[in-house]
Amino acid sequence: MGCCGSAERTKREWRPLEDRSCTDLPWFLLFTVFCVGMGSICGFTIATGGAARLIFGYDSYGNTCGRRNERIEGVQLSGLDHTDRKFVFFLDPCNIDIVQRKIKSMALCVSLCPPEELKTHQDLKRFAMTNGSDLCSYELPAHRYPALPERFSRCPKLPVPRSKPLPLFNRCTPVDVSCYARFAEAVVTFVGDSSVLHRLIAGVAASKEIIVGLCVLALALSMVLMVIIRYISAVLVWILTSLVVLGSLAGTSVLWWLYIDHRLYANDTSSKDPKEAKQEAPEGQRDGGQALLVYAAAATIFTIILLLLMLFMRKRVALTIALFHVAGKVFIHLPLLTLQPFITFLALLLFWVYWILVLLFLGTTGNPEQNEETGLTEFRLTGSLQYLTWYHAVGLVWISEFILACQQMTVAGAVVTYYFTRDKNRLPVTPILSSVLRLVRYHLGTVAKGSFIITLVKVPRLVLMYVHNQLKGRENVCARCLLKSCICCLWCLEKCLNYLNQNAYAATAINSTSFCTSARDAFVILVENALRVATINAVGDFVLFLGKVLIMTCTAFAGVLLLNYQRDYAEWLLPLIIVCLFSFLVAHCFLSIFEIVVDVLFLCFAIDTKYNDGTPGKEFFMDKALMEFVESSRRLERAGGRGRSRVKEAASEGAEMKPMAPGTSSA
Repeated sequence: MGCCGSAERTKREWRPLEDRSCTDLPWFLLFTVFCVGMGSICGFTIATGGAARLIFGYDSYGNTCGRRNERIEGVQLSGLDHTDRKFVFFLDPCNIDIVQRKIKSMALCVSLCPPEELKTHQDLKRFAMTNGSDLCSYELPAHRYPALPERFSRCPKLPVPRSKPLPLFNRCTPVDVSCYARFAEAVVTFVGDSSVLHRLIAGVAASKEIIVGLCVLALALSMVLMVIIRYISAVLVWILTSLVVLGSLAGTSVLWWLYIDHRLYANDTSSKDPKEAKQEAPEGQRDGGQALLVYAAAATIFTIILLLLMLFMRKRVALTIALFHVAGKVFIHLPLLTLQPFITFLALLLFWVYWILVLLFLGTTGNPEQNEETGLTEFRLTGSLQYLTWYHAVGLVWISEFILACQQMTVAGAVVTYYFTRDKNRLPVTPILSSVLRLVRYHLGTVAKGSFIITLVKVPRLVLMYVHNQLKGRENVCARCLLKSCICCLWCLEKCLNYLNQNAYAATAINSTSFCTSARDAFVILVENALRVATINAVGDFVLFLGKVLIMTCTAFAGVLLLNYQRDYAEWLLPLIIVCLFSFLVAHCFLSIFEIVVDVLFLCFAIDTKYNDGTPGKEFFMDKALMEFVESSRRLERAGGRGRSRVKEAASEGAEMKPMAPGTSSA
């Protein structure tokens, strides 16, 4: 770590410190121990043979393919020598269990996968006698395959498809993927018209070059938008504000018009015979009129509140525009920020691949047990070893959140360095690399603690979501509502903690304080600027959402133009959906970095205006655009102060000039 935990400064000056100290060192040690535990699980699966069984495969009698095996007590045909049998062959590879997500078929170790289709049992005999690869159960002699009564249960289902082994996992996989296509059809409910799925798959295969090109286009558009958004931020913000106000006024007017029209129709009906009016005005119609009244009244209240908020927050919208403008400058001065999503995605991808591999290792680790229904041998974790899966699952959440938190701390450190450097030409050569080095040397404990707090909220939410899905259709209405309420509350709490953690990381990057101290200081700053925070989060997030939609729309439009010229197939719905989803994901990754930059800039701005006033010795650090916002705000305050002073002077003069009583004269 490069340090050994010195005490925190009691007096914080809110300036980036050069002499830093380690923060939250016990949490770094705890996270290190946890990661050692994750590695121990991987080592346990390798030592107990789970990794070997996954990579080399094993048959239905517990024998690992490609090696000499030891006999398993109580399991017949175990302990065989499979040194020359290196591939796993499934008797019925298309018998897939959707619930358990595995192939429900007897598996054997064979020396060669059938390179051509075998249609009869005579073909099975000829293949076994020629290549020495028995495709029926081990106890059946190959020369008697066509005459054995067990050939229908202990031999592969005919016809045996042509197959070849997978490059890494040594499983004989059918070359014709018709059975997997049928499985996919069952999952996506295309059973009624199987040709639809085949056309969609053909469309994806034929347009793979176009899909890759459009994904690259979305990547380029996202990088360009982060730079040019500072020039169009004012237009976007004011268009958004106008659309929200006009939409609210229009919706309220329509609701009142519908209610008035409903009342006029009811009055026309009541002017007729009362008996006929009672028959023509059913109970549902009267309830509809009352509902329209409630909706119109609620919309009116909402519109009034919205107009008042816009009136009071119109000055703060200018701060959002200024922050967007400065954020664009940050990306110009720190272009390596655009690479941060790539690095984070690569780190997450590597960890997820490792996590999935270890999870698969765990699936083939444990004690051998014979399934009573199928008679096949499976390996399962029993006793206290079952908790290894839960430990592994918690590690997925904590380490993933840790990687994302490292990204937030890195970006915060670079933006803080940019903000508090008066002369931007004297910035460090690589502010991003300097921020990464500070993170690794001093603040990994803070990141570990913040990500653990998110894990404490996310894990229960995921568990509740799993329980809710498992009990769907079984629980009563109250239990379902309670589960949904708990999930919603935990989701909101997680979002709030994520925002607070992000600002705590920025405070740590400035003052080199521990997580709790930084979170408290950042929380105080945010509460003091609550209206500004609300405006930036509401307006800024929606503007960035519009940017994501803009990138997705442009990519989809380009996709329609390009895919329209593909005449080999008629279905390009699936390729277009893939392009839209990927473009939105790419835009979200890049604009989330932009959002982090805006939030850190606002915290620095709030600190700058709180502890500096522009006088000698307390000069501002802020950019010119933010300085113009501060000056305009001060001019408005001075104008308002002069207006209030004139009103007071006029009131005081009026009080002094009292009218004289009649009959008196001035001497």
